[in-house]
Amino acid sequence: MSIQASELILNPDGSIYHLNLKPEHISNDIIFVGDPDRVNKVTKHFDSIEFTTQKREFKTTTGTFKGKRLSVISTGIGPDNIDIVLNELDALVNIDLETRTIKKEHTALNIVRIGTSGSLQKDVPVDSFLMSTHALDINGMLRSYNTDSIAHPKLEDAFVTHTNWNSKKTYPLIVSNSQILEDKIDSEIVFKGMTATAGGFYGPQGRVLRLSIQDPNLNNKIDSFNYKGVRVTNLEMETSAIYGLSKLLGHHACSMNAIIANRALGEFSSNPGKVVADLILYTLNKIVE
Repeated sequence: MSIQASELILNPDGSIYHLNLKPEHISNDIIFVGDPDRVNKVTKHFDSIEFTTQKREFKTTTGTFKGKRLSVISTGIGPDNIDIVLNELDALVNIDLETRTIKKEHTALNIVRIGTSGSLQKDVPVDSFLMSTHALDINGMLRSYNTDSIAHPKLEDAFVTHTNWNSKKTYPLIVSNSQILEDKIDSEIVFKGMTATAGGFYGPQGRVLRLSIQDPNLNNKIDSFNYKGVRVTNLEMETSAIYGLSKLLGHHACSMNAIIANRALGEFSSNPGKVVADLILYTLNKIVE
């Protein structure tokens, strides 16, 4: 049965609606960045560029690095943007856009996020690299989907108990990364931990300007959570959505974080651009090994 035009939206040229891409425009190996300006900071290292396009905050460039074909895509900020990007990327490889039918053979994408984040732990310093072994979804976007197959109920329940999680909020969901990509990108210089993904930058991450927040102590509770060695090391706005949708759609995902702030110590990097640049080169070289 074909998917209706209102559900799978295409542009007049046949490209997928938000990303403005056709299947031939992307590689199966993809790097996510948040900021469209960061796409060029990755692709300036490429040997060659074959395609680039931008629509809204979604910029895509495909080329080669050390002979390997890669695509770099800017997602913008937040789980809602990730919902668009991952569903549309999956459609490009697993749905026939002409017949609007699901392909019989599934294609798995390899997705690596290169992003910035703030550490919640004193021992994860500013200017370090951190890999997200798990992602803690505290924003609720993934709960729109059937997530039982990817959840970690014991870990989630332990977190809810530890934080005295407000029952009016969406129940937290914890998703693991791709072990295949973790093994490929890991090294002795990389910190590891569980990344919490919030649905906003201010109140949802415990920041107070003029508005009071529901639980002023939530960040301290998150910082002190530890279940069988799994603790929350950092807080950002995309990783849980990337991990959750990738698992559900049958793709591989791993999130690499440039730690530019330490909220436990109140510190911010004196040169955040350098740690991001260093992480870009580190990740590119690991991907092509």
